[in-house]
Amino acid sequence: MQKARWVFFLISMILCCTSSLAFGNQKIHKLLIIDSQKAKLYRILREEMVRELKRLGYEDGKNLKITYYSLGHHEKKAINIWEIEKKNDHEVVFLNGTIAALAFKKLIYGDKNINAVFGNVTDPVGVGVIDDFINPPKANFTGICYPVKVNTRFRFIKKIFPEARNFGMVYADMPQSRSYRIWLEKMLKEPEFKDINIIFRTVAFVKGEGGHKRMALLAKKFIVELDKKVDVFVAPSDMMGAQEPFAKMVYTTASKPLVGIGKNEVTDNWGATISIFPSLILAGDTVARMIKDLFEGKSIKKIIPVWPKSQVAIDLKKAKKFKIKLTPEILELAKDNIVR
Repeated sequence: MQKARWVFFLISMILCCTSSLAFGNQKIHKLLIIDSQKAKLYRILREEMVRELKRLGYEDGKNLKITYYSLGHHEKKAINIWEIEKKNDHEVVFLNGTIAALAFKKLIYGDKNINAVFGNVTDPVGVGVIDDFINPPKANFTGICYPVKVNTRFRFIKKIFPEARNFGMVYADMPQSRSYRIWLEKMLKEPEFKDINIIFRTVAFVKGEGGHKRMALLAKKFIVELDKKVDVFVAPSDMMGAQEPFAKMVYTTASKPLVGIGKNEVTDNWGATISIFPSLILAGDTVARMIKDLFEGKSIKKIIPVWPKSQVAIDLKKAKKFKIKLTPEILELAKDNIVR
């Protein structure tokens, strides 16, 4: 009888410990992050996403395992990465940028066992990972795109430069740039924008982590050419236009102001006078919440892709240099993003 009691006691203890381990050890969620390139805009969004995931209860090194790669804008690198990582049971792949989205579309699109969330993608509809921003995703991709809508951007630009008629845009021959040009050409056919003209020039796409520097050098001859033909330069929505070398080159080369595509071209004194841009912080928060929902079992078909919210940045010294009149309404839009 005594022996039976001990056996019962031991079995009870084992079951109790097993139960404690089951509830005490949280599930380790796995997140694979693929950046198109090691550039500031990708880093800002990625780091904010990780911070927001931590605030939401998912911390790297505890209940979250993050694996990170950068493609350096070499799309084919994704093949080797996926050969290594596909066996590691990642619940979500975060694709940071157009090249990353294009590369992994070829590898995992339609795979029911893996969810893909994108950020910083200029045209996810054109890339073919979603149909629109209204309906649920048709496959296993959702996320937040990068640019402010072209109509919103140029409506704002017209407020700043009401007399301007000719705008210059030099862009890199990248998928997102080609999509952006199509949007602009469609916009120019609308009555609201019939009085403006955009002069386009193209430079070759240079791959690699430092490719944007080379592209900025290639763009210089077009900035010189267009300086006498345009009233304003407008940064393209690509990795050349969103980084420091291009903005600095335009500012030191041209006699006309540059409208940036992001915040840092203005607030970090890269060279842009003004910018209406997507909030990468809010975008990072958005993708973190999407990833959290997927970790917690929500179907990706219920997570509708979204456009980013826009903000404004102004450099008052450059605005004065270019004799730009800024209304109280415009200054209010910039708020904390004003360089004095």
